[in-house]
Amino acid sequence: MKSNDARPAPVSQDRVRAIDWLRGIAVLFMIQTHALALLTPELRKTVWVGRLLKIDGLVAPAFIFSAGFATALLMVRSAAGGVLRERVRRNLRRIGEVLAVATLVNWAWFPLLKEPVWIFRMDILQCVGVCLLIVMPVAALLASRPRLLSAVAFLLAMATFAVSPFGELVTGPWATLTNKSSFAPFPLLPWLGFAWLGAFSGTMAGAWGRAGLAKALVGLAVLGFAGMMAGDFLYSLYPPHRFFVANPSNSAVRFAWVCTVLLGLMWLEARVPAGSQPSRLRRFVEVFGTSSLSAYFFHEMLLFYRTFGVFSFQRFWGDRSDWPQYWLLLAALILLTYLLCVVTDRVERVVRPALRGLGDRVTRRAPSS
Repeated sequence: MKSNDARPAPVSQDRVRAIDWLRGIAVLFMIQTHALALLTPELRKTVWVGRLLKIDGLVAPAFIFSAGFATALLMVRSAAGGVLRERVRRNLRRIGEVLAVATLVNWAWFPLLKEPVWIFRMDILQCVGVCLLIVMPVAALLASRPRLLSAVAFLLAMATFAVSPFGELVTGPWATLTNKSSFAPFPLLPWLGFAWLGAFSGTMAGAWGRAGLAKALVGLAVLGFAGMMAGDFLYSLYPPHRFFVANPSNSAVRFAWVCTVLLGLMWLEARVPAGSQPSRLRRFVEVFGTSSLSAYFFHEMLLFYRTFGVFSFQRFWGDRSDWPQYWLLLAALILLTYLLCVVTDRVERVVRPALRGLGDRVTRRAPSS
């Protein structure tokens, strides 16, 4: 008897370059956002900075959406190829890397050894890692049934956004996961919702190819802009809360724009001739898209951490740059981050296979039970 969830094999095993480009563009805007600390306090209060910050508000949704997308896409494709178990192990290692870097960044800013509580601070990397720990088991369990997985992911996304305003009522330790604060700049509410939407879209791409993904993104964009129009109504449904933090309408407009940008990038990708050599601009963006974790770490260290207790962009130029100097410093920061990502990627290509080979040799030599 055939399952009602029967479907053809994935249309393509090719990488969805548009997602890499989305991540790469998000990295560039992330660096620009953090580099605003170099401007004078007066300039940071100007209209132009306010306009920049509206665009920058799409960075975190794009990152978390992309993480959920990649997880579900790989789970669905791996299930179809019969290698799901191996993929789950690889994804768990990757999540471990995200959380390890998140802890390292926290250690750079806070005294983890004296006050271990700082290890639980929920910044963007911690949020991404925890979101993936929640999304991946569901995606792996339902990967062989993509219709069900897509429906579950979509419903969980909507439920997460719907309950987010109530997160501000939570107090005590659990507030770290539900309520934005200085200790939790990125709690699970509402950010987990973007991971579920990414999982929904990744499932559509994995099972039904680019056509399925395009339909999903168009539907999400329409839904998101409708939610934006219903802002006053959605606000009235809840107890008083911070609209631009937790209201479903605020989340809706963010995922609507993320999906719209991704649709535009898919349109561009479809017009790249098959087998053509990537342009320098494309290679530049893809380095950030495929090395976003490294880019996050390196630009943070260059910008704020005093290497050898001496150098950081913030130390020499923080709070005292005008616009021309800001753009020059931003270009230098992006270039240095890019170079460090390239070097790290090349080192990883050598080290990772060597470590895997060493692990395989140890496994073969281990006595059987």
